[in-house]
Amino acid sequence: MAEQYIAIRVHQVSKAFRLPHEKTTSIKSAIVNFYKRRSFERQQVLRDISFEIKKGEFFGIVGRNGSGKSTLLKLLAGIYTPDKGAVQVNGSLTPFIELGVGFNPELTGRENVFLNGALLGFSRKEMAAMYGDIVKFAELERFMDQKLKNYSSGMQVRLAFSIAVRAQSDVLLIDEVLAVGDAAFQQKCFDYFDRLKEERRTIVFVSHDMEAVKKYCNRAVLISDGEMIRLGDPQEIAEDYRQLNDTSIDAYTAAENATKQSDLTISLRDAQGRVKARFAYDQELTVRLTWPAHKTVKHAGIALYTSGGVNVFATNTFIDKTAKVKGHSIEYHVRLPLGEGRYYVMAGTFLDTKKDIVDFIVHGPEFSMSPEPVPSGEGLVRLTHKWE
Repeated sequence: MAEQYIAIRVHQVSKAFRLPHEKTTSIKSAIVNFYKRRSFERQQVLRDISFEIKKGEFFGIVGRNGSGKSTLLKLLAGIYTPDKGAVQVNGSLTPFIELGVGFNPELTGRENVFLNGALLGFSRKEMAAMYGDIVKFAELERFMDQKLKNYSSGMQVRLAFSIAVRAQSDVLLIDEVLAVGDAAFQQKCFDYFDRLKEERRTIVFVSHDMEAVKKYCNRAVLISDGEMIRLGDPQEIAEDYRQLNDTSIDAYTAAENATKQSDLTISLRDAQGRVKARFAYDQELTVRLTWPAHKTVKHAGIALYTSGGVNVFATNTFIDKTAKVKGHSIEYHVRLPLGEGRYYVMAGTFLDTKKDIVDFIVHGPEFSMSPEPVPSGEGLVRLTHKWE
C-alpha cells in the first residue's frame, strides 16, 4: 500500500516480559537479596504481529483478557518498545489508554485541567479558551474547585477524557476507558466517535463490546494468546471472538459452572436440566439456587447482568408473591430473548426482608448468548414487535 495512505504499520512485532520469581517488599529484603542470583520467568505476550492501518480508518483490536491487546496498544503509543519487529506511526498520536496520568490529587479539578492540558502540549491561553467546554462535557461544573482526591474514579476519567478529546491528533488510540459514568455520558462519548468517523480521523479502538466494534470499525484484528488469529471484516471478527469465548466456557466442568460462595450455590441449566453455559436465542434458562439444610431461607432473588455490568432484569420472591421458598433449593426459569454477548447471574437469599441477607453472590456464573437465527434488530433485548 502506498506510504501516503498508511497511518500505522506494524511489522512482525514480538514482545516479552521478564517476571522475577522473588519479590522485594522492603529495603531489608532488597539488601539481603542483593548478592543472590535472581531467577526470572519469561512471559511471551506478543508473537510476530503484522498489520497496516489506513489513514481515516476506524480500526478495532479485539481479544479476551490476557490476549495481549493492551500491550499492543502501548507498543503503538510508544510506551513499550518491541523486542522484535517495528512499529511505524505517520503523524501525531494521542493515547486514550491510562486517562488522567499526570493528574495531581492534591490540586483542584480546575488546576488539573491546565496541568493535563500542558502535558498534551496546549498553552495556558489555549486551555483557558477550552476550559468551559471541557467542564461542560465532563458535567463537573460544581466540583471544579474541589481537590481531585475527593473525586470518584468515574469523575476523574470523565474529566481526563473531556481534556483528551481536545487534542487534534492525526491518530487516536482508545482503550476501553468509556465503561465509566452514566448512560448519558457514555452516549456523549459515542456521539464523539460518530463525529470522529465523519471527520475521517484515524482511530484504533480496543473493546470487548462487539456491538460497538461492529458499529464503528471499518476493519478489526483478533488477538489470542499473543498471536494474530484474523484480520478483516468486523462482523466476522465479532463472530470469531464469540466462538473463542464459547470454547472457553464449554471447557468448564459442571463443577466449575456451579458458583459457590459462602453456603449458596448457583448453577445454570437448560430446560432439560443439563448444566450449560451457552444458550441459543429465546432458549429457556434455569437458575438453580441451593443452600445447606441448616440454613433458614424465606426469600430469594435473581438478577441477570451483561458482562459490562448493565442490569438486564432482576426479580425476587418479595415482588413475585406467587413464588414460595420451600426446602433447601429453588429454581428460576426464564426465556432469553437476548442479543449476542456475555452475561452473568447475581443472586441472594433472605429472611423476612431484603435487609435480612442470608447469602449474596454479586458476580455468579457467566453464560453466553448465540446470535438469533434471523436478525430482527439491534440492541440488548429482542422486543416482540410488528409493523403496520
